[in-house]
Amino acid sequence: MSIMQALLARKSLDKRLAPLREMQMIAPPRGWARAIREALGMTTRQLAARMGVSPSRVPAIEKAETIGAVTLKTLRETAEAMGCTLVYAFVPAKPLDVILEDQAKGRAQEELSRLDHTMRLENQALTKSDLEDQRRRMIDDWLSGTRRGLWDRE
Repeated sequence: MSIMQALLARKSLDKRLAPLREMQMIAPPRGWARAIREALGMTTRQLAARMGVSPSRVPAIEKAETIGAVTLKTLRETAEAMGCTLVYAFVPAKPLDVILEDQAKGRAQEELSRLDHTMRLENQALTKSDLEDQRRRMIDDWLSGTRRGLWDRE
């Protein structure tokens, strides 16, 4: 993917995800499946029949959801049996451009800290102004060019 395509993809994703980020959805304490089922006045036996599973399966699904051990397939089937649509998304805590810039700033700081330390040991330390200029160049390079290594863990 070219840099311009990546930028357009990020902007498009951010635009679509912004409303979700602003909503700050919090799952009901006993899970969505149970909350919706109870709101509809549906028993576990009735939901099980609609799903084509044994009645004991519904409480197991609801429990698995609350502990994060349920599959997307099972959630989708459960939602459909209740006339719902499962919505699945990764919602970034911040705009994607901000996440990228924060990562670039962190990596630049890590690299410059090591470089500055080594140069100080050799009595060749850069001025704060020179370090800041180099930091800005590194950030700009990562944000405008290749991102190879940006997300590597050292």
